[in-house]
Parts: sequence; structure tokens; C-alpha cells
Amino acid sequence: MAAFGDDEMDDVFKALADPSRRMLLDSLNAHNGQTLRQLCAGLDMARQSVSKHLAVLEAAGLVTTVRRGREKRHYLNAAPISDIAERWISRYDQPRVEALADMKKALEETEVEAPSFVYTTYIRTTPERLWQGLTDPAFTRRYWQTELHTDWAKGSPVTWNNHGVLISDPGSVVLESDPYRRLSYTWHTMTPELAEKFGWDQEFAAKLAGEPRSKVTFDIEPVTQGVKLTVIHDGFEPGSTIVQMVSGGWPDVISSLKTLLETGEPLPA
Repeated sequence: MAAFGDDEMDDVFKALADPSRRMLLDSLNAHNGQTLRQLCAGLDMARQSVSKHLAVLEAAGLVTTVRRGREKRHYLNAAPISDIAERWISRYDQPRVEALADMKKALEETEVEAPSFVYTTYIRTTPERLWQGLTDPAFTRRYWQTELHTDWAKGSPVTWNNHGVLISDPGSVVLESDPYRRLSYTWHTMTPELAEKFGWDQEFAAKLAGEPRSKVTFDIEPVTQGVKLTVIHDGFEPGSTIVQMVSGGWPDVISSLKTLLETGEPLPA
């Protein structure tokens, strides 16, 4: 995966150097998806100070914000941590890599009352090319081994080809489609054929099938030298098993998409 440039990496290290900002990250690690009011209540810092520190963390890519009605919620983002591990640690100290991987997993799987997965990365590409990477079946097959067949109009049905398993049901639809800016669709159902493909036992498959349908949203924002992509997967129930699965899967999928767009080849399967 192509890492952040030196300037972006400098921003990450500078953001992490301040103990107050590390306290904010610790607070989000313990309880992800907090509002500014919740963060202020849990820390002995003035609202203005918390706002300034959050702005630095967001600029460094360590925190992602998502609007929920009138509220703005703050989520940890694991992408810069992955880049630090790849560039600065993996070649020197494997035990620390494993520890950082555990941290990354904790950040991605932290649950709140209504658990969500939020992940932001920066890709050196155009919004048009990224949109193609998210919607073109021939493209998605290369980095995801999955094809989504639809006309991408709001309300249109979506048929999945997930690793060779066809999934088609009335609830699988396009929710939002604003080309080159925002895309959202409902997640597929967990079918017996999919369970057989991945070797799930009957009890585990039944547990997955019993969970409510979730949705995934892709926000695309042009930035200097590329595009900011934020993936939001939500609609889970507390204690969801599926949110844990997608939290582990999305970083790999998006990393492979990023590599494909930037180099012409996806990550090795």
C-alpha cells in the first residue's frame, strides 16, 4: 500500500506528541463515536481546548468525524497507524508491529451503543476514477473478489457476486448515489451458500443471518494531490458479530483498492 507522504507523516507524529491529544485518543479508544460534549465531560479540559486538539487530530487523519443529525461524532481512524507500522516499525521490530496490529484491531472494533465502523484514507487518484473503483464490477473483482451488479440509481436493486456466490434479495438496494461524491447501499444477506463458501458452521451462520441488515456509505472528497475516502458501515445492533467481521475486512479491501488505483495492481490476495 502506498503510504502517506513525509509531510502527512510529520503531522501524525506531531499530533501524537501532545499528551492532551493522546488523552483524547485514549478516550475515543475506550468509547468510540463520542460528541464534543461527551469528550469534554470525560476529560479535565475546556471545550475550546478540546476543539483545537480534535482539529489537529483530524488534520493528521487520526480522527474522523461523521454527522449524525445535529451531532458530530468523532471516531478513531486506523489508516495512519497502518502507515506508521509499514514505514517506520515493521522493518525494525516485529514484536512492536504485532502490538500495533492489536491496537489497530482494537480501534476498528471498539463498540458504542450503536456500533459503527468508520475508516478514512487518502488516495492519489481522481473522484471519477475512485467512483469507478467502487462501482465497476470488473474493477471491484480485482481487489475485492466481489461484483455488484446494478445501474446505481437510487432505489435500484443490487445483485452481489461475493467470491463466486450470487446473492439477490429485495432488501439489497442502492440508498444514495451522487456520482463522484457519495455512494450508499444496503449490505447483502448471509445466505446458506455463503456460509458453505466460507466454512461457517450452522450455529455461526444462523447468528449472522439473524442480525439486522446494515448499510455502507462511501464519502468522496477531493483534496490536494488526491481524494479523501471515508467508509462508514453502520446499522448494527449492540454486540453485533458482523460489525467485527467488516471491521477486520474493510481495511484490507480499501488498502487493496488504494494500491490498485495508485500502482495499477491490487495487493496480493
